[in-house]
Amino acid sequence: MREVVLVYLDRSGGLQKFVHDCKKYNDSKQSYAVYRFIISINPSDIAELDATLGNYILHNPLQAAQIFQSVCFIAIKTLSLIEQLQTEAQISILLKPTHLPPLPSYVLSLSAYPFNYTPQRFYMSEGIVIAMGTVTKYTQGARFLCTEETCPFSEGFRCIRVHCPGATESATVRTDFVCSLCSSPLQEDMKFRVLGDKQIVEMIDAKILNALKGYSNDQSHFRMQAFTVFLR
Repeated sequence: MREVVLVYLDRSGGLQKFVHDCKKYNDSKQSYAVYRFIISINPSDIAELDATLGNYILHNPLQAAQIFQSVCFIAIKTLSLIEQLQTEAQISILLKPTHLPPLPSYVLSLSAYPFNYTPQRFYMSEGIVIAMGTVTKYTQGARFLCTEETCPFSEGFRCIRVHCPGATESATVRTDFVCSLCSSPLQEDMKFRVLGDKQIVEMIDAKILNALKGYSNDQSHFRMQAFTVFLR
């Protein structure tokens, strides 16, 4: 699947954009804990190249991002795109689909029952924004060092925490992480914390428009529940 990823990036122009993004990082001469890349993908085009990879991206996007991460790391090292990059864990890949298949199973509707949305995959959702919070900061990535000076993890970029979709802030940054090699406490190197913007939005299902228009659905009563969306 790594070979298919490379072929798709080359054909779609994603590889050229990736090289351009790497150049911006390399020209900054600053060492980052996490190098973040947003890759636009067309699920239909990928499925035509390789049906297995296309299905993997649609239904296991977090695991599929790891394949892109591996390909991007090899490309950076082979072409010497970012001199400061040391480990594969420093690369954060966000897959951004151009569209999803127009099928009911890919539509997130909180007014339908049962709510079978346990898999962590892509969904489409349509609704009305009823409230918006202010833009605040969140931690996209952080570097941790082992407090045991003789441990190999006390230097370099071997302990990297990267925010994953659906995770809370404490999953990325807190004080009780321990070294996987020697079990000593880990301490964050604050100089390498990578911040991003987030905004909380309250939405309500688009079907509320029917109620506001006075349409009757033969129900004596109904209830509309807003849901929260985190924009990062």
